[in-house]
Amino acid sequence: MPGRLEPEPIGRRDFLGLAGWWSAGIAIVGSLLGMARLPKPRVLDEVSARFRLGAPSDFPPGTDTEIAGRNVRIVSNQEGIRAMSLICTHLGCIVGREADGGFSCPCHGSKFDPEGEPTAGPAPRALTWLAVSQSADGTLIVDKDTEVSAEEVYHV
Repeated sequence: MPGRLEPEPIGRRDFLGLAGWWSAGIAIVGSLLGMARLPKPRVLDEVSARFRLGAPSDFPPGTDTEIAGRNVRIVSNQEGIRAMSLICTHLGCIVGREADGGFSCPCHGSKFDPEGEPTAGPAPRALTWLAVSQSADGTLIVDKDTEVSAEEVYHV
């Protein structure tokens, strides 16, 4: 028989019953906290698919410029300005420039000529050409969501 200062021993069945109730209570509270977070989206803001290049005078005819951080190549010639995506059409790796002026995928070995046409590797199609337009203030805009044909040129 326990003394006044000693607690009464708890039976195994009582302990398991209490543990079950505590587990259920913790699960319910955790679920309610999780549901309280649902109304607020937990996604990161995406970088806009449309971005400004600069003035047309920044790209004189005969230049070939890669835009750092945007994975886009700007080709300017006498006809106008074109923008080519530097994202491989196989699995989305970033292609790099080769010594011959073409491009190669460092991940899976696809090779592309300077116009983006595949010459080797598993890439199923050419690198994509992107729409170029001009805003009201005169700066050039590239839209990475809009693909155009390789022959389409923005006339400045």
